[in-house]
Amino acid sequence: MKPVELTPEAIGDLQEIFSQLAEMPGMGHRREDLTKQNVLFWPVHSYLVIYRDSTPLLIVAVLHGKRNIKKLLKQR
Repeated sequence: MKPVELTPEAIGDLQEIFSQLAEMPGMGHRREDLTKQNVLFWPVHSYLVIYRDSTPLLIVAVLHGKRNIKKLLKQR
C-alpha cells in the first residue's frame, strides 16, 4: 500500500466537517436497520459519518454509502 499524506487544505476540510458535527451532535440519526450499536449516522455527500454522541465525540467510521455498512460495522 502506498503511503498517504494529507495537504493542509484536506485536513482543514475534515476539521470543518467534524466541527459542524461537534457543534450540533444531534443532527445525525439512528439506523437500527444497519446496527444496534449506540451510534448516529450523518450523511456528507456520498459518505456516512458514523459517530457516538459522547464526550469527546467519537467518530466510529467514515464510509462510502454504497459499501456494505452493516457488515463493516459488525467488524468494528
